[in-house]
Amino acid sequence: MKIWLVDAFTDVIFRGNPAGICLVDEFPADSMMQQIAAEMNWSETAFVTQKAEHHFHIRWFSPRDEAPLCGHATLAAAHILWQEKRTKANFLTFDSLSGLLTAEKQPEGWIQLNFPSRHVEPCALPDRLYEALGDITVQSVYKDDLLYLVVLRETQDVAELKPNLSLIEDMDCRAVVVTAVAQPPYDFVSRYFAPKVGIPEDPVCGSAHCRLTPFWANILNKTSLFAYQASPRGGILKVDLIGDRVAIGGQAVTVCVGDLLVSL
Repeated sequence: MKIWLVDAFTDVIFRGNPAGICLVDEFPADSMMQQIAAEMNWSETAFVTQKAEHHFHIRWFSPRDEAPLCGHATLAAAHILWQEKRTKANFLTFDSLSGLLTAEKQPEGWIQLNFPSRHVEPCALPDRLYEALGDITVQSVYKDDLLYLVVLRETQDVAELKPNLSLIEDMDCRAVVVTAVAQPPYDFVSRYFAPKVGIPEDPVCGSAHCRLTPFWANILNKTSLFAYQASPRGGILKVDLIGDRVAIGGQAVTVCVGDLLVSL
């Protein structure tokens, strides 16, 4: 089995978010896919089977579990499918745990994903999260069934944040997202922490932008936004709110390809 390492949401190697991509005739056992993802230790490793010329099935694994949705590994998978000429179609569909997803080839190496929109509701700031964030001004807090979304005062607060990951890992949630309004050319910035599933910080999280896009679209009164994930690696996303869907645009670059010497 071959595995590709792709940096997503960037056109420069060693930036953006690394994802492992395995193109397989059929999915290995769940335990094998989980072991491969743990061995690679990237935030996500995706496994992809082909059902038709333009139609695929994708599954994503963090180092500790199967993920319900992943943007950067889907972007990376589409990039590899086109790079390896597995399809001539410029519009791809993916079956997934989050329903039908799409990827469309666009000019200048951009790929646009179409994902479900997720909404967060206002909530109180949990004591453990307050302690985990440290001495920082929190403007508001929101949540859904998977994560907390914390709005900070400004871009610098997001970029310089050093949360206590051990405390976040003990919380009853998959992840914590921090965000703030940005200065031009960006509309908002964010960071994503998910130590519970083996991802201390996800460098660029597409699925987080399924929440961030409708959130900031409502606040900024605009449906097309330019986003920056302010992790140490950094990443750029073009996002659009389209009804109950979110279009997420990004670039990707292949870093390496290798052979997995495992018995399936």
